[in-house]
Amino acid sequence: MGGYNSMNQPAASVRDEQKKDSFGAKLAKLLSDFSVHYMWEKKWFFIAMIVGAIMLSLPVPDGLSREAWIVLTMSLVATILFVTEPIPLPAVALLIILGQVLLLGSASSDVAKSLWNDSVLFIMGSLMLAVAVVKQKLDKRIAWIIVRITGTKTTRICFGISVVSGLLASFIGEHTVAAMMLPVGITLVTLTSDDPKKVRNLAAVLLFSIAYGCSVAGIGTPSGGARNAIMIGYWREFFYDPSNPETQRFIIDYVTWMMFAYPMFLIQLPFVTLILFLTFKPEYRDLSRAVVKLRAQVESEGPMKAADWVSIILFLLVLIGWIFVSDEVGMGTIAILGATAFLVAGLVRWEDINSGVNWGVVFLYGAAISLGIEMKETGAAQWVAENFLAMLAPIGANEGFGLWAAVSVLTTAVTNMMSNGAAVAVLGPVVLKVAVVAQESPIVIGFITAISSAFAYLTVVGTPACTIVYASGYLKTTDFLAVGWKMVVVSTIIMLLAAFVYWPFLGI
Repeated sequence: MGGYNSMNQPAASVRDEQKKDSFGAKLAKLLSDFSVHYMWEKKWFFIAMIVGAIMLSLPVPDGLSREAWIVLTMSLVATILFVTEPIPLPAVALLIILGQVLLLGSASSDVAKSLWNDSVLFIMGSLMLAVAVVKQKLDKRIAWIIVRITGTKTTRICFGISVVSGLLASFIGEHTVAAMMLPVGITLVTLTSDDPKKVRNLAAVLLFSIAYGCSVAGIGTPSGGARNAIMIGYWREFFYDPSNPETQRFIIDYVTWMMFAYPMFLIQLPFVTLILFLTFKPEYRDLSRAVVKLRAQVESEGPMKAADWVSIILFLLVLIGWIFVSDEVGMGTIAILGATAFLVAGLVRWEDINSGVNWGVVFLYGAAISLGIEMKETGAAQWVAENFLAMLAPIGANEGFGLWAAVSVLTTAVTNMMSNGAAVAVLGPVVLKVAVVAQESPIVIGFITAISSAFAYLTVVGTPACTIVYASGYLKTTDFLAVGWKMVVVSTIIMLLAAFVYWPFLGI
């Protein structure tokens, strides 16, 4: 009976059972491998959730309400997720919103209202304007203008790139300018040599001139970075009272911010070039050959078109609006108006805006600011501030210059681990309360925090500008450490000197 086995079952049936067992074993192994891979890939998410669960199960520390403890727990969990990024950052924003509704018991409509304010509108409008500006493709013309002004010497070209990158980034955001200027740097590198190994150091000084020029400029104006708008929003939210005229000083407008920060940006520019050339020795001291090729490419594109001039005029009008009327209608309103003007004029399509703007970033900053407001309302920020000062007291850094330096070091450390906007969103409520408890000026401490968040020179992820130039493939992560620590030291010294010598003349 060859068709049957010893148990009188058909041989085909046995083979089917064996196939099922084999398939089941493969499926089980596949699921097991997927689970292991998923758990490992998302380990920091689960670690953050476990940390949050443990904190919520612990007794509430003395001096804190249950709501404040929940907010601190949410802030710590969000910080872990900001730093490690096991899930997309917009998903962290969703978790913050869910936490406010489910853990704090806030009404969803109230949470939704807290997500939108002038600072968030300003960030959104600035990102939309950035897309419109990049759409004009002026990169080669900018490069040609730079070399016509500076000449062909490498040092002068690098300084010119830092100046132009800085001037642009101080008004339209570093990520936009870095994206626009990167082709300028790469063009000069590739026109010098097709072999990346022969222009390794040249590429470093050119690309870092873009990244650091943008970074030092981001402090110059409120539109230079989301971190600036976030701090302006915190000042208004925490200290401004319409019924008290004395609190009007906490409404920091565009010009006032520039008075505090723009001179620092200008002072730092020469140091960018000096530090870069001390760290990297370019293989070519003159880029005449690259400049000749660049000139031919620009001439082949013909003169500037009417659309280019209209774009420049529209942006200048937006800038004028920020300077002269933003204190009346809000900087966010001006930014949205400018983006709308570009759309109405047909200089950019909505499809370009929709695909070019990272809407998740807008959502993320809205959620982070909302959580910061909760830290203030529940007293969590006050509690952290008091304990932070208690830690600094033994070393005499709980007031005055020592406190300024401590806040700067803390912010610099945090901003090199997460985006500078997120760093200010997380630290802002705490440092402003530190200022109140220590009887220091919240404006000074706020400026120190916002400006120090620009000192993300050490890592690729610290600022969008660094990430963008790193993506070119010419730089290594160790390059950022080699030059970044020098930039941190110089920038910190310049800022603390400004706070000690210059800012008192502004009446704070």
